[in-house]
Amino acid sequence: MKIEHYTDTPAEPVVEAPGVTIRWVIGKKDNAPHFAMRVIEVAPGSNTTYHAHEFEHEVFILAGRGAVRDAAGGETIVETGSVVFIPPNAVHGFYNRGDKTLRFICVIPHV
Repeated sequence: MKIEHYTDTPAEPVVEAPGVTIRWVIGKKDNAPHFAMRVIEVAPGSNTTYHAHEFEHEVFILAGRGAVRDAAGGETIVETGSVVFIPPNAVHGFYNRGDKTLRFICVIPHV
């Protein structure tokens, strides 16, 4: 069992996305056999890369206000308490549309 505060895991800058950090709070290092949990923070005016993966994502917005861009380039607003499911191979990106940090949990399978 692992119990700790998420800030006990160091935030790593995402090189290809200035203003974005990621914390791998649960993963293979914790003997989690199937999934990894990440806490991602996006600074005001910043965004994750616009990308796709072969695997699904489950996302829970912890704080802030932002938008998720889809494959057609459309955006859906998300805020504290929103949940997002991104199916495999869906092009997506998270954009901070507020004046505070956009913080979310993202769960992915180990690949």
